Amino acid sequence: MAASVTIFHNVVWSRHKGAVLSALYSQSAASPIRYTMVQIAETEYYRVGFSDVDYSFHKYPMHQLYAGCYEDVPRWKMTARLTWEVIKARSELVVLPGYHRPEYWAMLLACIVTGKRRAVFCDSTGHDRPRRMVTSIPKRLFFSLCHGYFGFGERSREYLMSLGARPERIFTPCQAAAMPATYQPEQVVRQRLSHRADGKPVFLYVGRLSEEKGLDTLLVAFAGLRGQLPAATLRMVGTGPLAGTLRQMAASLGIEDAVELVGSKQDEELSQEYYRALCMVLPSYSEPWGLVVNEALSHGCPTVASDICGCVPELVLEGETGFAVPVRDAAALQAGMARAVAAFADTQATAERCLAVIRRFDPASAASNIARGCAAMLSEPDLRQHAGGVQT
Repeated sequence: MAASVTIFHNVVWSRHKGAVLSALYSQSAASPIRYTMVQIAETEYYRVGFSDVDYSFHKYPMHQLYAGCYEDVPRWKMTARLTWEVIKARSELVVLPGYHRPEYWAMLLACIVTGKRRAVFCDSTGHDRPRRMVTSIPKRLFFSLCHGYFGFGERSREYLMSLGARPERIFTPCQAAAMPATYQPEQVVRQRLSHRADGKPVFLYVGRLSEEKGLDTLLVAFAGLRGQLPAATLRMVGTGPLAGTLRQMAASLGIEDAVELVGSKQDEELSQEYYRALCMVLPSYSEPWGLVVNEALSHGCPTVASDICGCVPELVLEGETGFAVPVRDAAALQAGMARAVAAFADTQATAERCLAVIRRFDPASAASNIARGCAAMLSEPDLRQHAGGVQT
């Protein structure tokens, strides 16, 4: 018998979520489960200027509630609208976009009142967001009232379990990068060999230029590395509030000639950056997952990342696809970048290892895991009894 699921997501801006939901919609043609996708708004304040909203990544019927930024909608109005959307949804299961906003709690309550089963996306990890009593109690309550959970990877699974979620109700990985239309996996090794023919030690950062990304640590580490590798260069792709500060810091460290802030790049231009780089560096102080690592590996480019990044256990394999280094440790980051020069000198072998690892993290695989979770939650008639039974 056919069943239905309504999935809420916060912003259309998220290309990666568009790719996953598109794959889910495509797969549902052969499934008895029908999905309704609700996008709440177009973008968020901190995404503005980083990249445009691109609807071409959303290849599914979409119900969008608001244009513009999520934060432009008054909280009371957002709460009332989302509550009503849940109440009127003709679905047995509702997938909530998160648990960190008051309006998501209102949606949870609406599910309970109307007798709908509920699941939630969780991108947090214990490494990225250490547990605190004042916040863990409400989280435990929220999770206890849900029937299932969709996480990014093993670290989000561990985090959910630490807050009482039943392990058999956690479905991972549900995360994947959205690759540009020009991307062809069978061409990656050839492209990588072509762009890396000169063997130059080019290091790459991709992301917001903001405090939580650890870019001060990166510049200090790179300044030390330049003493070992005078030919090394660092390219920083992205925009954000620290752009001016980073330029000043590079000048004060005497590395302004080797550091280039190139602004925001997308699609084919960004692919060229990944192909050209010896490795990508992600020194974040806070990073629930790190989708740029997915992007890098998809281009055959290994990564040196801080050890708090959520993707480390699955994607940053020591000496194979990258190195994980202690967070906020410039000396360790410098050493990791130096090790990358030798470890990834064989461009073809490195690219092939990266592609082998990232293969199971494509949109189709993520969509299959979401579909598997929805089917499990819909198939058990006594599932409602599990909500409210948090383990201690």
